[in-house]
Amino acid sequence: MNEKPKARRGFASMSQEKQREIASKGGRAAHAKGTAHEWSSNEARDAGRKGGMVSRGGRGKLPAEQESAA
Repeated sequence: MNEKPKARRGFASMSQEKQREIASKGGRAAHAKGTAHEWSSNEARDAGRKGGMVSRGGRGKLPAEQESAA
């Protein structure tokens, strides 16, 4: 078979510098428009805790949904 490797297209084909430039424009526009979310320290703490529980099981403990299945 004559399969071609996938070509990088769009955003993925740009340099990281160019990607960062475009993304920062979006962030500035959202803040200027007033639609950007600004995290409070409590929100950020909770989000980090929840992410850690999912990815690492929370310091060796299984999340509540998985405890009963284990």
